[in-house]
Amino acid sequence: MTPKLLRFAFGLTLSGLAVGVFAGAGPARADGEVNVYTYRESKLIQPLLAAFTQATGIKVNIVSASSGLEQRIASEGANSPADVLLTVDIGRLEDAVRLGITQPIKSAEIEQIVPPQYRDPEGHWVGVSMRARVIYASKDRVQRSAITYEELADPKWKGKICIRSGQHSYNNALFAAYIVHHGLAETEAWLKGLRANLAQRPSGGDREVARDIAAGKCDIGLGNTYYWALMHDKERDKKAWADATKVVLPTFRDGGTHVNLSGVVLAKHAPNKANAMKLIEWLVSPEAQHMYADINYEYPVRAGIAINPTIASYGSLKPDPIALSKIAESKKAAADLVDKVGFDN
Repeated sequence: MTPKLLRFAFGLTLSGLAVGVFAGAGPARADGEVNVYTYRESKLIQPLLAAFTQATGIKVNIVSASSGLEQRIASEGANSPADVLLTVDIGRLEDAVRLGITQPIKSAEIEQIVPPQYRDPEGHWVGVSMRARVIYASKDRVQRSAITYEELADPKWKGKICIRSGQHSYNNALFAAYIVHHGLAETEAWLKGLRANLAQRPSGGDREVARDIAAGKCDIGLGNTYYWALMHDKERDKKAWADATKVVLPTFRDGGTHVNLSGVVLAKHAPNKANAMKLIEWLVSPEAQHMYADINYEYPVRAGIAINPTIASYGSLKPDPIALSKIAESKKAAADLVDKVGFDN
């Protein structure tokens, strides 16, 4: 590792970020490399990036973190080694745009492959895979196979719903989508109704929602599609939680199922822009989209790619047609409403 990259990695360590590895030696601006900042867990993203290197010969240098990457790129300014940023939420994609650390992704191939609702209207971010925010339900106590998001505030579910924090990005995006569908006043009333139906204070993560349903603490809860699949197929210590639950694909009234994105931005000062564009285009290639489906249990954004069988077992996904950029615009309002109604208290 060069002195420049060594100082860079050390700086990330001091800032409290979980640091991945700039793989291999050589300067950050050398030909044949691309520098990736990522919020994806290393075990999820490494197989994809290794396949990209095998396909193109371009070495991938990685820095991973759980927070703060957009701010880090902004503070590094024109000297940032970042070429692309990979995120797991529409909010972080829009945060990157607002911080001024992106440049338009100009690619006829991307425009042909990725539907408009999964791209920034001005090209500053592109979705590379989707996950849906769905309902985990007790197999024994819930017989219904169709539930709307609106119904979650119905008193019939009083004391029967488990959920993670309302301020978590996954729930925040769903609540923002509710605002787009129904407006602020109706969303506030809905959040109050949903809060009144909670079996316990919001806590844990999506896996813990399934755990608590299996334990009989609640009958239904909200979770992302891929968590249930991971528990069912790969996490032996949590398989019993999946076995006790089922996945219901909820929809908005007169709408579809809320989806969020794993996405990518092209850094404003990308030192390896040509290689960055090759990586971005490769991430929506058939090979990469199959890997997103089968390794990460996500929905492909590219048409014609087979969905993983476990995910397909949930039923046919009808994604909500609202553009993700519209949902991102309401995330601040959603966060404010969560605090206003005391959702997490």
